[in-house]
Amino acid sequence: MSLARALWEENRELARTTLEHPFIRGLGDGTLPIESFRAYVAQDAFYLESFARAYALALAHASGRHSMSELAGLITGTLEELDLHDRYAARWDVDLSDAHPTATTLAYTDFLLATATLKGVGETCAAMTPCMRLYAYLGRSLADSGYGDENPYAEWIQTYADPGFEALAVRLESLLDRHAEDTPNIHTAYRRAMELELDFFEANARATG
Repeated sequence: MSLARALWEENRELARTTLEHPFIRGLGDGTLPIESFRAYVAQDAFYLESFARAYALALAHASGRHSMSELAGLITGTLEELDLHDRYAARWDVDLSDAHPTATTLAYTDFLLATATLKGVGETCAAMTPCMRLYAYLGRSLADSGYGDENPYAEWIQTYADPGFEALAVRLESLLDRHAEDTPNIHTAYRRAMELELDFFEANARATG
């Protein structure tokens, strides 16, 4: 079993807990309050900008053109995801220019950027992979459960259930396998990111506007 797969299996219970979270279930059945989704879009846009910067820091630390090319492609994928958030923002009347990160969002972005600045490429990949793998899992799980075209969050589900997003997650997992050693620090970074993902959904589920 690859290291990336072993880390995912080690944290699968957190993934299942996230899938059962009211925020995710509300996306799946369309009942999530719009105030929560608006808050999520604004916070996630801020988060994704930091995620792209973490990729850029990893690229700066990487050796070998193959890894550099893979990281550059992942940066492009993140910027395309931000374009999606721009469409959400326009549709749902969210002013991204006036968004202020919450303490929960900052805890996650500070963790990512500190790891990408101070640690090696392997540990940075361990801190970033959970976001990609978890979103692919959530999107695919919700799509498999079925949703109607009338679901206002159908585009969100389709985005993360798409094979193209799965391919991005696999590319990052391949970098993790290439650059990371099976050490306690790698396991800790992966677990911490999974916990922060769950915290992020919980914080936005409580948002009221």
